[in-house]
Amino acid sequence: MTANPPSKPSSQEQPMFRHELYPYRGDAHFLSGTLGYIHEALEGGEAVVVAVPPDKASLLRDELADEQDVTFVDTTTLGSNPGRLVGSWVAWMKERGAGDRPVRGIGETAWREARSAAHLSELRYHEWLLNRAFARSSAWSMLCPYDDADEDQSALQSLSRCHPLIRQDGHHVRNEGYLTADEYPFEVLNPPCDPFQELSYTHGDLSAIRSKVSQCASDAGVPEDRLRKLAVAVTEIATNSIRHGGGSGTLRTWTQDSTFLCEFRDAGYIPDVMVGRTRPATDQIGGRGLWLAHQLCDLVEIRSTPDQGTTVRLHTDVPPHS
Repeated sequence: MTANPPSKPSSQEQPMFRHELYPYRGDAHFLSGTLGYIHEALEGGEAVVVAVPPDKASLLRDELADEQDVTFVDTTTLGSNPGRLVGSWVAWMKERGAGDRPVRGIGETAWREARSAAHLSELRYHEWLLNRAFARSSAWSMLCPYDDADEDQSALQSLSRCHPLIRQDGHHVRNEGYLTADEYPFEVLNPPCDPFQELSYTHGDLSAIRSKVSQCASDAGVPEDRLRKLAVAVTEIATNSIRHGGGSGTLRTWTQDSTFLCEFRDAGYIPDVMVGRTRPATDQIGGRGLWLAHQLCDLVEIRSTPDQGTTVRLHTDVPPHS
């Protein structure tokens, strides 16, 4: 079920953080793999954190009889932005792993509920980032079930590239198709839809940026409570852009498929792909602006390279007209 045949790894090849993809078809197949993974953990004295869709959670609860070492968490409370997930997994793993206790996570994304191609792309990117976030966490491991019922091999291949290991027949094997490159191969951002608004900015233009975004977002139908949140996110991103992006940049706004988008472009470079993904420490310098943007927006896309600079897109969902 992978693009390239997996092979058994040696102990030297296995990553410290064990990140497994588990393709399955049907409820029985889902249960056999996840329950086997859970029972392995419990027999080894490990805790388990489960974040799966409600129907799958119900299946597991029925089989586990309120097992105290298994904790179920609800990812729907985080909203739809995948950029919030890494920070939540860090918190859940730390809480259950008190006293250096090993923890296994089971995380299944509702892939078919992705709202757009951009949302789907960010969900896959989150899976790849987990390898970075937990690279030195030898006490943590994660199983990612994937419903392969529609036999979409291109979708499975794209997801497979984000997982070093594949779970098959009750054990894991090395995934030859895993993306080992230091840089993630993002899809190219689609150009803004016409008509779009554009504003060049520099030092002293924060007020003009907020005013521009507020007017355009209001015209697009963004409700008042979301306008206030968007204003905070826009201020943070624009401030970062001016401070670290060469002192100037370009703002574009437009509406596409019931989503209001703000795009900031500048000449800066963000070398740390984890910036904004985990809650900044109280003594940390920087990183708060992107963290806030992830908390306040429905989706955040970041593209940053040394030669092309940085693009940050903030997505805000527009509710349908009653």
